[in-house]
Amino acid sequence: MQPPPLVNRLSRFLCRLLLFVIIPLPALHVMGQTTFDPGTRPPDSLRQPKNPGDSVHHTDTTRLHYTYTGTGTINDANSLHSYVLSNALKLSVLKKSAEANLTNNWIYGRQNRVLTNNDLTSTLDFGLYKTLRHFYYWGMATYNHSVPLMINHQLQAGLGPGYNIVDKKKALLTVSDGILFEVNDLYDSLYGAPGGNVFRRDRYNTFRNSAHLMFHWSPEDHYALDGSAFLQNSLADSRDQILRLTASGAIKLYKWISFSTSASYSKFTRTRGHNTLVTFGLTLTR
Repeated sequence: MQPPPLVNRLSRFLCRLLLFVIIPLPALHVMGQTTFDPGTRPPDSLRQPKNPGDSVHHTDTTRLHYTYTGTGTINDANSLHSYVLSNALKLSVLKKSAEANLTNNWIYGRQNRVLTNNDLTSTLDFGLYKTLRHFYYWGMATYNHSVPLMINHQLQAGLGPGYNIVDKKKALLTVSDGILFEVNDLYDSLYGAPGGNVFRRDRYNTFRNSAHLMFHWSPEDHYALDGSAFLQNSLADSRDQILRLTASGAIKLYKWISFSTSASYSKFTRTRGHNTLVTFGLTLTR
């Protein structure tokens, strides 16, 4: 007797999902706790030594930090079949006076065999903290590709100052601002054309003001909340804006496994593209 079609589809998808999760596992034995967005300072708990009197844990000792997070959603109802997978891999080099991060995020999704997400963001950023109390300087370079935002290629590079409003072991609140130079290769949609929308390539360069607000709250070692908001306005056209909002939470299930969930919203007024994504999954730490 043949199994129902739904069981066949679910079995094939679970096999693909299992391979997708197993492939990066060899690198997970060195993974650490979740860190934050580019241009923001990690909390004191990541920066302060465990034993200040031990010479091995000198206050300016270089520390390596690794993170991998995988989340996803599956929906199979009546004639609707969809899934979204999200992966994030981050390598950090931390000192008391400086830090550098290499972050890669990839989101892939389909709905009824139609590609909805194939979004890649790769960022290299740094922070310098030997300045006035609570102030720091940041710099970053990032590459973006996004299907829902209709971004074929986007390169951004810039720097600026930041300020730590709250900088504690269990709470962090920072604001930053700076100037970015941006190179774009977009798909722009012309509405109202005969036969439907017409897409064309839109290539241009611009300078943007980048404002960023970020918070982290971890009342206990087993719980953590994070949030971030970016608003990037073109200095040449006030109607050209990029908005990104993210929020996430994690509950530690075991000493190296946490259940995590996140929600994000992105909008790019130049292409009239937007994307809302809610995911859940596991974070592996060691």
